[in-house]
This record gives sequence, C-alpha cells and structure tokens, in this order.
Amino acid sequence: MIPPEPVSCDIAIVGGGLAGGLAALALARRRPGLDVRLIEPGAVGGNHVWSFFDADVAARDRWLVEPLIGHHWDGYAVAFPAYRRDLSMAYNSITGEALAEAVAAALPAGRLIAKSAILLAPQAVGFDDGTRLGARHVIDARGVGDLIGIDCGWQKFVGQALRIEGGHGLPRPVVMDATVEQIGGYRFVYCLPFDAETVFVEDTYYSDDAALDVAAVRDRIATYADARGWPVTGVEREETGWLPVVMAGDFDTLWPEDDGVARIGVRAGRFHATTGYSLAEAVRSAAALPVLVDRPDLAAVLRREAAAVWRRQRFYRMLGAMLFRAAAPAERYRIFERFYRLSPGLIARFYAGASTAGDKLRILSGKPPVPVGKALAALAKLDWR
Repeated sequence: MIPPEPVSCDIAIVGGGLAGGLAALALARRRPGLDVRLIEPGAVGGNHVWSFFDADVAARDRWLVEPLIGHHWDGYAVAFPAYRRDLSMAYNSITGEALAEAVAAALPAGRLIAKSAILLAPQAVGFDDGTRLGARHVIDARGVGDLIGIDCGWQKFVGQALRIEGGHGLPRPVVMDATVEQIGGYRFVYCLPFDAETVFVEDTYYSDDAALDVAAVRDRIATYADARGWPVTGVEREETGWLPVVMAGDFDTLWPEDDGVARIGVRAGRFHATTGYSLAEAVRSAAALPVLVDRPDLAAVLRREAAAVWRRQRFYRMLGAMLFRAAAPAERYRIFERFYRLSPGLIARFYAGASTAGDKLRILSGKPPVPVGKALAALAKLDWR
C-alpha cells in the first residue's frame, strides 16, 4: 500500500492505450478545468489500428471518436469456403498515432507523464524511480491484468500495412477471409484498403494458447499477398498482439471487491467476450467519465458498471465455450460461416454486444455448426456465469 500523498492533480490515468487515451481525451474536452495526468512510459495509443462498425458507438458518444477516424467505408465483405457476402454496414478505423496526436493537443504541457507506474492506490501512484503522485482519483487503464481463474482462449494476430505496386484492387474491407488454410484453430485474414496502393493485412487466428509465432505469421501474410497477385514493395507498419476470448470466470476474480482503485477498459473486464474487442466499451466508459469523476465513490461506481457489463456478456462467454470446447479446431470456421448468413441487424448488434433475446435464439437455433452433445458437455464443465 502506498502511504498517503499530497494531492497534486484531480485525475491520474495510468495507461495510455485505447481506454486510457480516450478517457484523457474525454476529460480534456468536457472538463477542461480539471488537472488530468496521463501516465504512459511508451507511446500513447501504441502501434495499433482499431476498427469498429457504426453501430458499435452510440450517436451520443460519436463526439469522442469522430475526430479520430482516419478511414471510413460504407460496407465490407466476408469470405468462407462455401459462402461469400457483401454487407452494407459502415466501418471505420483509427490509429494509435491519431489518438496520440489528439491527446497531445488536448492535454496541457507537462500532463503526460512518461514514467512506469509500479504501485497504485486509490489516491496515489508510485513510480519506478521512487517518486509518487497524489491524485483525487487514480484510474487504472493498463490493459489486460491478471487472468488467473478466468478461462480463456485467444485471438492472436500480426498485421502489416503493405504497399502494393499498381494497387491492390480492394474496393472495401474484407473483415473475414476464411478461405485460407485453417491453422491452429479458426484462422482468417483481415484486409483494410487504406488507399489505392496501401492495404493493411492482418492474419488472425483463434487458438487455445497465447503463444504467437510472429515470424511464421509474417510468412503467412507474404503467402496471402502472393496468392492475391499483389507485388509488395514495402511494409509501412506492423503490429502484433493477442486478445482474450473469455469462456468462463467470476468477475470478483478479475476485479476483487477489496481493490479500491478505479478501473476502465480491458483492465475492468469491459470487452467483448467472443471477439476480445474493447473499443465500444472504451468509448462508453470514457464518454461517461466527465460526469462521474465528481463522485467520491468513483471506483465503486465503475466497478458496478463493469460488473453489469460482465453479466451482460454471459451469452458471449457461452458462445466462446462452444467455439473452443465443442468445435474441432479445423471446423471452427463453420460457426462463423453460418453466423454471417444471418441478418445484418443481428450481426451489427452482436458486434456491439447488444444482442436481443430474439438474436440469441436465432444464433442458437437451426442446424448447429457444432455437435450438440459436445456443446452441452462443454457448457457443463465451465462456470460460464
């Protein structure tokens, strides 16, 4: 525990990734009178491309992300061995660089602290150089924390922005190209046409473990580009990572009730349990902060909201359990192939984490893409509350 420290700022946000960066931006825009410090030893936003459907972000919250959107498309495509489809659902991308520039412009000089935080308390942060910072509220936005006791699979990826001589010819994003060889579980390639000659290609796969062989995935991207007939003249950026796909676990394990430090983002369990994506929840929590930070019980309020999100994700955890525990790795693509035959509205609500009761029934009804017996056995073995 960090001893009490004289308060020297209003809000100290620890972690300058997606959730922390958006939170700092929201507070700077809506509460400019507050002294907000963002603590991030590396680059704010990191080296990431985040994408989202229009339906993922409520109209009332668009003010936060609209200025960050670098690319917008009116629709996207998916491809599977036995099915292809174009969907007229608007899609957007933002980059870590855009988030970093916006935060730097919004925060006054000296409020971005490039240090590593090693100890957090509700009103103080301790740094690796022995110094401390006191705050009225400390908010932990450091990304994935301790997942011991949380049953997960993993979505792993390597993405590269490829420069293609003569152009790539893609008119719109390909959100899932699962016609590729299925390796280690469900695998697909994700393509974003940034301009006529630049395409961001991400090789993604759902796997039972978190190990990522970056060199092997780079080779797969090169093979994919070659199969497309793309003469690659350069790689303009590369990102790697993994996302947890939660099948089971108790929220109290993720965020113990006696931990009084406020949390947002993935650290608070606010992400889509099936896809691992966190942008929608990061926007929701950041947009709400300008009002909530006046509450002395901020940590308790954020914990109640995170717990409610965790409960609402119960259906998606169940789907994750069926994907990882009931479907053979080489056959997992069939789940998504069937899913993408459903209505655009249902698909949009699924990604937004807002599936209705009717949506859930429709997803589970009809001829199942996994054996019923295995699905029931998988659910019986897990605490997928």
